[in-house]
Formats: sequence, structure tokens, C-alpha cells
Amino acid sequence: MSGLDDGSAISNDLSRREFLRRAGGAAALVGSGALLGLPGVAGAVDGRRPAGAGALPEEAKAKRGGTLSIGCTGGSSADSLNALTESDNPDIVRAPLLFDTLVTLDAVAQPQLVLAEEISSNKDATEWTVRVRKGVTFHNGKPLTAEDVLYTFSEIITKTWDAAPNYTLIDLKSSKVVDRYTVRFGCHSPFSTFIEGMAGINASAVIPVGFNPLKPVGTGPFRYKSFTPAVQSTFVRNDDYWQSGLPYLDEVSVVDFADDPSQVDALQSGSIDAAAFVEAESIKELKSDGFETITSPGGYWNPFTMLVDKPPFTDVRVRQAFRLIVDREQMRSLVYEGYGAIGNDLFAIWDAEYDHALPQRHQDIDQAKHLLKKAGREDLSITLVTSNVSAGFVASATVFAQQAKAAGVNVALSNISPTAFFGPDYLHRTFSQDTWSYLPYWPTIAQAMLPWSDYNDTHWDDSKYTSLYQEALKTLDATKRKEIAFEMQVIQYDSGGYIIPVMVPNLSAYASHVHGLTASKTGQPFNGSNLLTAWVS
Repeated sequence: MSGLDDGSAISNDLSRREFLRRAGGAAALVGSGALLGLPGVAGAVDGRRPAGAGALPEEAKAKRGGTLSIGCTGGSSADSLNALTESDNPDIVRAPLLFDTLVTLDAVAQPQLVLAEEISSNKDATEWTVRVRKGVTFHNGKPLTAEDVLYTFSEIITKTWDAAPNYTLIDLKSSKVVDRYTVRFGCHSPFSTFIEGMAGINASAVIPVGFNPLKPVGTGPFRYKSFTPAVQSTFVRNDDYWQSGLPYLDEVSVVDFADDPSQVDALQSGSIDAAAFVEAESIKELKSDGFETITSPGGYWNPFTMLVDKPPFTDVRVRQAFRLIVDREQMRSLVYEGYGAIGNDLFAIWDAEYDHALPQRHQDIDQAKHLLKKAGREDLSITLVTSNVSAGFVASATVFAQQAKAAGVNVALSNISPTAFFGPDYLHRTFSQDTWSYLPYWPTIAQAMLPWSDYNDTHWDDSKYTSLYQEALKTLDATKRKEIAFEMQVIQYDSGGYIIPVMVPNLSAYASHVHGLTASKTGQPFNGSNLLTAWVS
């Protein structure tokens, strides 16, 4: 693998295919500010400006100061200020304000360095070296060092926080701090997906040694001021932020609302300045009222979850029938006003290893009836548990229940509170829903599709699928790894427990005095929620 063994950085003009080929081979190296070898890195991406980048056009007139209040639905008493365990929508909005990540996903859902200045591997990817930026400080004034990075990974792995399944191959015993700004991670075996696993707030948000989530300290653009779960959280500008001149805002508040009408009313009355994760039916109303809106294809996915280890879904024919019940175009039209992409019961739609060649699944009521009859499940009655935890949740459940009638399936809806939804029964309901932020393909599997995954919301446990995943982690050749990914997706497509009718669009709204907000394919609202370039007039 010439050009990498000698320690040279991957340049931005390499194609995606070439990067994957090299990253799958020896010494994959990512230079400062590079988008992991992808083209088109100029300017700010996902609301972040790489060090030394020029200003965005709107930044030339940006004003410093002011406050921004953001509404968000889906909060509960389980809300947290620990980015490494964030789960619901308000958590997702809050975390990037307080914490920076080693690697983020940019506006087109591709990995980009943030606190990591360089990431490289040895020739067989059994060791990965991360070098962090100099001159970055935590909110308490403590400099960011390699010790904090190693501590972060140790906490994730030993406390089995959300991203722990991403790092099953990391060997903490052989991992060590090399110098003040460099940490080397030893691996039990070749670990080809290390960088992808780091992309996401809960996977690489760096916390300081001795982190206390009750008094959260990060390196993010805003500092903690106050927090009441399921009510409101407030943050103030970090005047010592490592990206010079940013952020512009003095203060940001994230306000929890019980449902979409409540947050829309608050926006219209001026009680809040912006609303994240707005229901599609509210977008038209807000547009007509003169509010600015963001409507872009998102990578969020809100699946219907069928527990494959509980009747009736222990029978794959029932799972196939339920997938064939859905009229996906109708659901996108009724729930999302035509926004978003049609789903095919697979996730990570923007990943290069997503298999677009699999036949698009369409509604087929006759076949659904046939499968249910063969399974002995004619005239099936079942309860679908839903909640106002994410835009489109309850509406999607309502549409599914209506569509199911044509196949002779009676679906009773149980609409519970967000607090109850994320209570002890979360992940254990026979037929329910869940909400997922966009992640690349491999870390999504790590968190959702393995027997040991913390968020295995379908109780999926397929030995061949798991074996293929473990093989992929050890596969350095990118072409072969993609073949494995495609084989895994066929298994999931044929017999998985997810129904993914629509890839949820990014729908948000804000008042005309708010500026500098942008969309993201990841589905994250408002510049990936870090609000670096947001300002008010």
C-alpha cells in the first residue's frame, strides 16, 4: 500500500473508493482537517469550521451575543447530560453543545475529524493511534490530553455505555498514552472499522478524567448552566473555545415539550426561537406563518420493532407479512408530507456499504395474507406501543394500523408517555417503535444487531449474521468487506425484525431573527446541534 506505509496523509482529492481501499489496507492515516479522504471539504461542514478555514458567506454579517431557545419533544425523566449515554431527542440536541467528538459526521453524513488531529493504524490494523489537537481546554480550564481520550474509551468499554459494542476489539490492557497528545489503542485482532465506530456523539465525545455527569465538563462551544430532566436545560458560551471567534450566541436553552402542537404553539407565540424535529404536518403551517424551515433528507430512522424471540414474530413468515403490509409511499405522504426517502427495512442509507441493489419492498396485501395463513396467524390481533418521542412516531403507528386492516390484522395502539416508553419495558415490547440517529453501517450493527448490543430492539440473534460481522472487523480489504456487508443485508432484508418504511427527513423551523442554521443528511437538526455558527439579529 504505497503512499501510506511511509506515514503520508490521505489527501482530499482521493475518491471514496480509493480511500476505502487504502483504509482497508495498511496504515490508514487521516490528516488534520481531512474528510477521511473524501472530496469537497472546503468551508464549514456540519456547522464546524476546520482550523484555518475561511468564513461562511453569512458569517461576514454575523452578530455576537444574544440567546437562542430551542424546543424539542421526546424528553423524559431519563434525560441525561452524559453524551456517551444520550438516547432521546433532547439529549441529542444538548450533547453537541457541551461536548466535542474525536470524529463527527458532516452535513453529507461522512466522517470528519474534530478533536482528533490525526488517526492512523499499523499495517494490519491491530493498533490504532489517535493524536489530539493542542490548545484545546475543557470548561474547567484543564487542557485536553491523551489521558482524557484513553479515559473516555475506558469508561465507554468498562461501563458498557452506548458505544461499547463499537469497541469490542479494543484491548485496554495493551492501550497506552504515548505522549501528552497521543494515545495508542491495542486491538485483540485486526479492527478495520475503528474510524467508522468513532463517528457519532455517543461514540467519541471526549470527557475529562474523573468526569461527573451531574456537573458536566466538556470541550464544546457551550458550558453547562442548569438542567432539569424533561423540562429545560441551559448553556452559556464557552469563551475559551478552541475555534477562534465561535460560537456567537451568549446562551442556549433546550426546552422539552410533551408533543409537537405544544412546541409549535410556543414557536408561534415567541416563547421559543426554534423547534427541532417538527412534525411534517406542522411545517406547512409554519411556512405560511412566515417561519423559516429546514426540510432535507435525513438519515434518521424510526423503525417498527418486532421482537424475533416472542410470538407471533418468532415465525419469519409473520415478520415478512408485516413488512408487506406497509404502503411506504402512502406513509411518507401522510406522515412526512412527501419528505424523506423510501425505506427498505435497512439502515445507514448514506453509507457506501448500503446495498441499493436489493429489490425495493412494496405493499403486497395478498402475499401478506398468504404468509399469515401459512403461519396460522389469520385474523391476528396485536398491540403496537407508540409514544410522542419523535416526529412522526404516533402518526406512523396510526397509518400502519389502518393499512394492516386490509391484511386482516387488527392493530391496537397503546400511546404511552415518553417517560414510560423509555422505562423498564423499553426494548422488551413485542411490537413497538424506536428512534435512531444516523450512524455508519458498522457501528449501527454494533449497537443494534448483535446479541450483546445495548439497543438490540428486535432481540436479533442470528449466528451467521454475527459471524459475518466478526469476519468483517478483521477484513482489511475494503472490497471484500463490502461483499460481507451486502451478504449481511440480505439476511436482514429476508428475516430481520425491523420495518423501516421511511428514512425520516430533517424537519425543523425557526423564527426569522435566527440565522446560521443549516441542514444535515444525518437528520441532526441545526448544524448537527452544536450551533457554532448560529446567531440572532
